[in-house]
Amino acid sequence: MLFMLIVKASKNSEGGNRPNEELNEAMRKYNEELVKAGVRVLAKGLHPSRNGMRISFLHPGEKPVVTDGPFTETKELIAGFILIDVNSREEAVEWAMKMPDPQGNGEGQIELRQVFE
Repeated sequence: MLFMLIVKASKNSEGGNRPNEELNEAMRKYNEELVKAGVRVLAKGLHPSRNGMRISFLHPGEKPVVTDGPFTETKELIAGFILIDVNSREEAVEWAMKMPDPQGNGEGQIELRQVFE
């Protein structure tokens, strides 16, 4: 079963601030643990929304509208993701609970979603 651990953005990540050395080390160890267990498929961080764009399909049959970032609603943005392949929903939750606070300082939030296969 594929699950995506979606790391929600924060004001800090949207500001382009990289994690401190302590958090980098904690995330490195967490990722090593995922790899060692054979469950990590892919893990990537994303650039701040100021480097992104949204493509909106406002009217059926019409050309989509492109809006350049940044986007102001931080709680709706994604800072990164980890894709894991596990045996159950419970196992996915266990792995999500082991992740260090991905933003540090109590700002982190993870959304866990199953991927259609």
